[in-house]
Amino acid sequence: MTANTRSDDRPVEIEDIGTNTTSNPSFTDLIASRLSRRHLFGLGVGTAGTALLQACGGGGGGGTAFPVLPPAPAPAPAPAPTPAPSPAPMKLGFNAVAKSLADVVTVPAGYTASVLYRLGDPIATSVAAYRNDGTDAADTYDRRAGDHHDGMTYFGMNASNKWDATGASRGLLVMNHEAITPLFLHPTGQTIVSGARTVADEVLREFYLHGVSVIEVNKSGSTWSYKQDSTLNRRVHTLTEMSFSGPAAKTDYLKTKYSTDGSKTRGTLNNCANGTTPWGTYLTCEENWAGYFRRIAANDDTNRTAKELASFSRYGVASTGRELWATVTPDTADNLYGRWNTEVVATSGTAVDDYRNGANTYGWVVEIDPFNPSSTPKKRTALGRFGHEGACLGPVVVGKPLVWYMGDDSRNEYIYKFVSTKNWDAADIGGGMAAGDKYMDDGKLYVAKFKADGTGDWLELKLGVNNITASYSAYAFADAADVVVNARHAADAAGATKMDRPEWTAVNPKTGEVYVTLTNTNSSSRPIGKTDAANPRFYNDKTTAGKDQKGNPNGHIVRFADTNGDPTSVTFKWDVYLFGARSTASADVNLSQLGADNDFSSPDGMWFSQAAPGLLWLETDDGAYTDVTNCMLLAALPGKVGDGGAKTITNVDGSTTATQATFIGKAPGTDGLRRFLVGPIDCEITGIAESGDGRALFVNIQHPGENTASTNISDPTKFLSHWPDGGNARPRSATIVITKNDGGLIGL
Repeated sequence: MTANTRSDDRPVEIEDIGTNTTSNPSFTDLIASRLSRRHLFGLGVGTAGTALLQACGGGGGGGTAFPVLPPAPAPAPAPAPTPAPSPAPMKLGFNAVAKSLADVVTVPAGYTASVLYRLGDPIATSVAAYRNDGTDAADTYDRRAGDHHDGMTYFGMNASNKWDATGASRGLLVMNHEAITPLFLHPTGQTIVSGARTVADEVLREFYLHGVSVIEVNKSGSTWSYKQDSTLNRRVHTLTEMSFSGPAAKTDYLKTKYSTDGSKTRGTLNNCANGTTPWGTYLTCEENWAGYFRRIAANDDTNRTAKELASFSRYGVASTGRELWATVTPDTADNLYGRWNTEVVATSGTAVDDYRNGANTYGWVVEIDPFNPSSTPKKRTALGRFGHEGACLGPVVVGKPLVWYMGDDSRNEYIYKFVSTKNWDAADIGGGMAAGDKYMDDGKLYVAKFKADGTGDWLELKLGVNNITASYSAYAFADAADVVVNARHAADAAGATKMDRPEWTAVNPKTGEVYVTLTNTNSSSRPIGKTDAANPRFYNDKTTAGKDQKGNPNGHIVRFADTNGDPTSVTFKWDVYLFGARSTASADVNLSQLGADNDFSSPDGMWFSQAAPGLLWLETDDGAYTDVTNCMLLAALPGKVGDGGAKTITNVDGSTTATQATFIGKAPGTDGLRRFLVGPIDCEITGIAESGDGRALFVNIQHPGENTASTNISDPTKFLSHWPDGGNARPRSATIVITKNDGGLIGL
C-alpha cells in the first residue's frame, strides 16, 4: 500500500490521486459566456417523461385527415367539467436521524433494519456457517458471501423463476463485492514474508471474496431472508471465465497466455457501482482494477513501446500489486497467481506467452444474467475501459436507442454515456445475453464537456474525430479497439471536462434528468486557480481537531438535462444540484444551506426509487466529516435543472482569494433533504435497491472497522467496530433490509 493517506489516514487508492495530467480546459480557460439566468435557463427543453408517456400509449400524433364539411350549427354549451384534483405533492415522512459516532445502524422511528447477508454467509447447502476467525476452508469461499458489499439490484421473480419487475416478496438480489479488508479474513491477517505472499490458501480466499453475489431472497410475513439452498444462488469472482464482446474483442490488445485469440479472460474485481438492462440482466462495473496488477517500471519499461507506457501511466498500472497476488510461488499450471503480473516475462516471446496484456482485460462493464446460473458473463468493450463506477440506464422508450451514463471514479476524470445503435424493442425483455449482444456491442461512446454558460457538449469518442487520431501527441490511436481500450486518452484528446471524482450516476424517472455524484477532491488535484463552473469550490474544511482539509473535501452533485429530453442529443444544460458541507460552514462553502438534519460530506452512492418516482437516495463514503459523524444515507426530493440560479462564490486559500461563477440548484431545506440512516464506525454506506413494491429497502454497509490497526488483531477489544455481530466479533460487511413498521413505502 502506498504511504500516502486520505484525510482519515486510510491508504490512498488510485482514485484519490488521479492519473490525468492533461491540460484539458477548466472553465476559466474557456471563452467567456454571459452567466445570466435568461441565457442558461430561458430555452424551452422537453423532458424524457414526455417520451415515456407516449411510449406507454399516451400523447398524440399528426392525426388523420378528414373531408371538409359545411359548418354545423353551434351546439349548446356543455357544462364546464369538474377539474381532477391535483395529486398531493410527495413528502418525506420521517423525522431526521441525528449524526452519530456509535457502532450501530440508526434508522428513524417507525422503521426496522435487519441484517440479511454478511461476509462469509454460505449460499449452498454443503457449506457450513462462517466462523469469522479466518479458519474457514479456502475452497468454500466460492460459495460464500464476498467482502465489501457494494452496488446492487433487486430483480423481482415469479413462480417460474422469471424476472418480474413488480415482484414484492421473492426475487434475486445481485450485489458487488468491491474489495477486501485483509486483516479480518485470515487468522492473523495476511502472511507476507520479504514482500511476498507465502500462503496460497489466503490468496485463494481473496480471489473468491471479490466479484458478485446472486442470491435468492424471500419475504415471509414482514421478515426477509436469503435462501441458502436456492439453485439460482451464484458467485462470480476473479476466477470465473468471461468472454469479451464489442470492438476490442479478439484483438491484439486482449491476447494473453490464457486466451491467445483475445476472446476471453478470467474474472472481475473491484466491482463498485452497478447498472441494469431493460431485458433483465445485471451490469457490474470494474473500478480500481489497476492497482491489483504488478508492474515494476525498472523491470519492465525497457520492454515496452512508448504507447504501452503512455497507457500504463494514464491508468496507474505501476505498483507491486495491492494484495501482492502475483508474488505467490510456486505458481499453478494455469497461472492463477502469475496472471497478475502484467510485466513482459517472456522477453523472447509475444503477448500469448505471458500476461503483459493482463491489465487490458480489466476496466470494463460486465454483463451477468442472474436468471441463468450457467451463462458466461461478458465484458462489453463498446462502453469503454476506465475506472467504471457504474452504468445507469437512461429512459427506456420503444423505438428509440438505449443509453447508459457512467462516471470514471478518479480525481480529474470524466463523465461518459453510451448510446446503442439499435432501437429498443420490448420483445427483447427476458432476452438474456443475446439481447446484450444486440444493444451493448454497437453504439456511440461520448464524454462530457461542461461549458461556463451552463450548457454542455457530448463529444464522441471515435477514431478520426475530436482529435482522436494517429497524430494525437499524447497517444497515437491505431483503430477502434485502441479507442475503447484507451478511452481515457481518447477523452483527453477530445477535450472533456475534468471533474471532482465522478462516481454514481442516477436518472430521475420523472424528468429524465441525470445526476452525478462528485465525491471530493483535494488541493493538489484542483488548486484554487483551477476551479471551474461545474467544480466551483475551493475551501479549507477544518476538522474539529483543527486539521486542514483543503480543496473540495465535501464534494457535490451535478445534474444535467439532455437537450429536448432526448438522451441521444449531443448537447445538454446543467447545474449543481447539491453541495456537501458542514452546516457550520460559511455561505460560500455551504451553498445548499444545509442544517443539522441534512448536512453531509462526500456523496457517493445514489439511486432513484422506482416505486416512488422522484424520491432520491444519497449515500456517503466520507473521510472528511467522520470527526463528527459516521457515514449516512439521506432521502431527497430534487427539483429540476434551473430551479436555482447563477451564483458567484468567493474561494479562499490562506491569503489568496478568487471568485468563481457557477449555477446552483434551489436549496433543498429539510423538506427536500433529510438524513435517514447513520451507519456503524468506519463504514461506507453504499449499494441500494428496493423490492418491487417499494416496501423493503436493501442497503449495504461496507468495511466497518476497516482502519483497525494490524497489531490489534490479537486483541478484539481494540477493533474499531464489532458490527454486525457485536461482542468481540470481527466486523463484517453486510446487507441490511429496512422496512416500515406500518408496511408503507420507505421514506414517505
